[in-house]
Amino acid sequence: MDSPVNMQSVYLTIVLAPLLGSLAAGLFGWKIGRTAAHWATILGVAISFLLSLVVFKHLIMDGASPFDGSVYTWLVSGSGLRLEVGFRVDELTAVMLVVVTFVSLMVHIYTIGYMHDDPGYTRFFSYIALFTFAMLMLVMANNFLQLFFGWEGVGVISYLLIGFWFNRESAVYASLKAFLVNRVGDFGFVLGIAAVYKYCGALDYETVFRKIPALAGQTLSLWPGNEWSIITVISILLFIGAMSKSAQVPLHVWLPDSMEGPTPISALIHAATMVTAGIFMVARMSPIFEYSETALSFILVIGAITAFFMGLLGLVQNDIKRVVAYSTLSQLGYMTVALGASAYAAGIFHLMTHAFFKALLFLGAGSVIIAMHHDQDIRHMGGLRKYMPITYWTGLIGTLALIGFPGFAGFFSKDAIITAVEVSTLPGAGIAYAAVLSGVFVTALYSFRVFFLVFHGKERMDHHTREHLHETPAVVTAPLIALAIPSVIAGALFAGPMLFEHPSLFGHSIFVLPQHDVLGEMAHHWHGPILFVTHSLTSPVLWLAMAGLVLAYVLFVLRPNIPGLIVARTRVFYRILLEKYGFDRFYDFFFAGGGRLCGRFLWQVGDVALIDGIMVNGTAKAVGWISSVVRYIQSGFLYHYAFAMILGLLFLLGWFVVA
Repeated sequence: MDSPVNMQSVYLTIVLAPLLGSLAAGLFGWKIGRTAAHWATILGVAISFLLSLVVFKHLIMDGASPFDGSVYTWLVSGSGLRLEVGFRVDELTAVMLVVVTFVSLMVHIYTIGYMHDDPGYTRFFSYIALFTFAMLMLVMANNFLQLFFGWEGVGVISYLLIGFWFNRESAVYASLKAFLVNRVGDFGFVLGIAAVYKYCGALDYETVFRKIPALAGQTLSLWPGNEWSIITVISILLFIGAMSKSAQVPLHVWLPDSMEGPTPISALIHAATMVTAGIFMVARMSPIFEYSETALSFILVIGAITAFFMGLLGLVQNDIKRVVAYSTLSQLGYMTVALGASAYAAGIFHLMTHAFFKALLFLGAGSVIIAMHHDQDIRHMGGLRKYMPITYWTGLIGTLALIGFPGFAGFFSKDAIITAVEVSTLPGAGIAYAAVLSGVFVTALYSFRVFFLVFHGKERMDHHTREHLHETPAVVTAPLIALAIPSVIAGALFAGPMLFEHPSLFGHSIFVLPQHDVLGEMAHHWHGPILFVTHSLTSPVLWLAMAGLVLAYVLFVLRPNIPGLIVARTRVFYRILLEKYGFDRFYDFFFAGGGRLCGRFLWQVGDVALIDGIMVNGTAKAVGWISSVVRYIQSGFLYHYAFAMILGLLFLLGWFVVA
C-alpha cells in the first residue's frame, strides 16, 4: 500500500487547508475584515475539493494502490499501544472526500449571501471551515483514535453552530440537546472502541480487521449465565454511536431542533457531514459487522423504523426547514437499512446522491426564507414560482431526486436499497422491506406538499413581503445550480460502477461475506441505467411515488380545503404526529426532569443537610457546645488550677506505673 511522497503531501493538504482557513478567519477576522475572512475559508475548502478530485482520479480512474500509513506518532505505551495520526485513503475515502468538500464549498459560497448582514459573519465562516476539517479527519482516519477525534470534533462544532445565534433561547436549548443526546451515543461508541482494543490489542483498522475473523466464534459473559458473541457486542456498541450521530430512533430527537442554526449549517450538517458520519463509520467497519448477523438485523430494523415513522412526521410540519429535516431523518433510515442488509455500497451511494439533493433542498429553502424576510412558515407562502424561477426549478429537481423519480440521482440509490432489502434473507428484512416501500409514498406526499404550498396556489404572504419578492442574488442561486447538476446525473453515472459492475468502484474498501452479497445477486439483472429506469415502470416503487405526488397535488392545489377536514377526522393520529410520538416529552420529563429532581435531592440532602448542616454548621455548633462546657474550668482561682495540675500529674504517674 505504498504511495508516492507527493500524494502524502496531497492528503495532508486536503485536511489542513480548511483548518488554516478557519484559523485565519477565527483568530484574525477582526483585523483582515469580512471579505478576506470568507475568502480564506473558501480558498481552503476549494483547495481541498480540487485535491480530492486528484485523489479520486489517482485511486479510481488510474487504479493506484490505496495509502494506509501513519503521519505522526503521538504516544507509545510500554504495553505496545500506539496512538497515532494516520490516513487510510482508499476508494471509499476518495468518494467521501469529493462529496464532503464539494457540498462544503457550495455551502461556503452560499453563506456569503445568507449571512451577509450577520454580526458574527467571520466567526461563522471559521466554524464551518473547522467543521469541514473535523469531518475530513474522521473520513481519512486509519485508526480508532483519530476516528474518535473527528467524531467528537464534528459533535462539538455542531454544538457551536446550532447555537450560533446564542441570544435565542431556542437555539441554546437546541445546541444543548444535540450535544447531550450525542454524548449518550458516544458513550456506547467509546465502550465499543475499548472492546476492540481489549480483544484485538490494537486500534489501527488493518490490524483489527485481520484479527476479527478469529473472534467470530468467541463469546463473553455480560452477566452470569448469559453469553454474547464478542463481535456482536462490539458491533452494537459501535452502532449505538452511529445511532446518535446519524439520528436513528430513539436518538434522533436532536436533529429537527438543529434547525435553530443558520440555514447554511443545516445544509452542511444534514447533507454531507455530521449525520453521514455514522453511515460512513459502519461501512468502514464492514469487516467487523459482517461477522454478526444479530447486529445486522438490529441495524436493519432500527433503520426501517426511522425511515417510515420519521417520514410521517414531515406531513404535519409547517416550518419549511423542519420538513426537510424530517426528510433527512427518513433518508438516513434508508441508508441504515442498506447497511443492515449488507448493501454497504448502496448505503454510501445513497449518502452521495442524498448529499447533493438534500444540500440543494436546504439551500433552496434558505433562498425562499431570504425572499420571505426570514419567515419560515409555509402557510404564509404560495405562488413563489413567478418571483423566484431559479429557486423554483432547482427546488423541483431536488424534490424529484428526493422522491426517487426515474432518471434522477435519488431514483438509482433508493431503488437499489429497496431491492437489496427485498433480496436479503436476514431476520427483519421483511419488516424493513414493507417500511421502506411504504416510505416511498410518504416521502412523495410530504415533499410535494411543501413544494406545492411554497411555489403554487394562491399567494398567502402579507402585502409588504409580496411587494419585495424577487429572486435571490447569484451568490445564493449559483450553488443551487451547481448542486442541481449532480442531483440529476450522479445516479446514472455511478450506479453501475458503485453497485453492480465488477470490479466495484469501491475495490476492497468494503467487505461483504458471500452469503450476504445482495448487490452481487442484483448485479445479474443489471444491464445499464436505461434498462434500470425502464424496468422501474413496472415496479411498485414508481407507482407509490407517483401516487404520493398526485395526492399532494389534489390536496394542496386542487382541493386545499380537504387537509383541514382530514385533520378534523383524524385528530388523535394528527396529535400523535404533532407530539412526535412523545419522544421529546418523555425525554424532557424522564431524563431532564429526572436529572433536575436528582440534582434537587443531592442539593437538599448532600449540600444543605450533610455538608452545610452537619459538616460546616455542625462543626461550628460542636465547637460552641464544647466551649460552653470547657469554659466552666476557667474559674480564675489559682488553687483550682493547682488542683487540676496535681490530678494530671497523678494520672501520668499512674499510667507510667501500670505500663
